[in-house]
Amino acid sequence: MKNFKRNKKEDVQESSKLITNLDPRSPYAELFRGIRTSIEYSSVDQALKSILITSSEPNSGKSITCANLAVVFAQQNKKTLLVDADMRKPTVKKIFPKASSKGLSGLLANKVKVEEAVCKTEIENLYVLPAGVIPPNPAELLGSNRMKQIYEELYAEFDQIIFDTPPIQLVVDAQLLGNFVDGSILLVRRDHTTKEASKKALEKLQSARANVLGSIFNDTKMKASDYYYGEG
Repeated sequence: MKNFKRNKKEDVQESSKLITNLDPRSPYAELFRGIRTSIEYSSVDQALKSILITSSEPNSGKSITCANLAVVFAQQNKKTLLVDADMRKPTVKKIFPKASSKGLSGLLANKVKVEEAVCKTEIENLYVLPAGVIPPNPAELLGSNRMKQIYEELYAEFDQIIFDTPPIQLVVDAQLLGNFVDGSILLVRRDHTTKEASKKALEKLQSARANVLGSIFNDTKMKASDYYYGEG
């Protein structure tokens, strides 16, 4: 795989969808705060510090959803980290174009330390770990002992971590991470994801012994009525 070439115009378009930061009093932002609250109350016995979000197929608006959720957690004065764990088709850097480091792949290859790979954003309390250079073997790296070590270090450092992962129907990456994060969420795009695809995606998460918290239904046109969080 080749590294994607960033298009400045595309970056502006992606960052402009960060509605929770640009217009925190909007109905859209309020809906994301509602999702945040639902996630927090999904467990009464244990704080859900690490959340994985995946989808059954591409083009579901997953990365924008991850980024907006990360913002509302940061606005709660939590030290929040958004991890681009999609090392096949990274998107987080399009939303935060100033985030520049060797990223997750650099950490997994032992080329940098956590403090060198994590980037502070212009949003208070929000940090980003870009995917880094696209490796030839993402699944092997994400399933390694090194990944577990990195996860434990990040878990100790941050109050909230959100992992943006590839579509679970296409690759096993989300299943590998779902095995040790506190909770996993499936994102479903209206008029795009079939019931059968959603069912198979949930089955894959459950087969990895993931703690499935529920689903987020959305429309990438970002109509206020089209964001909804449902428990699994």
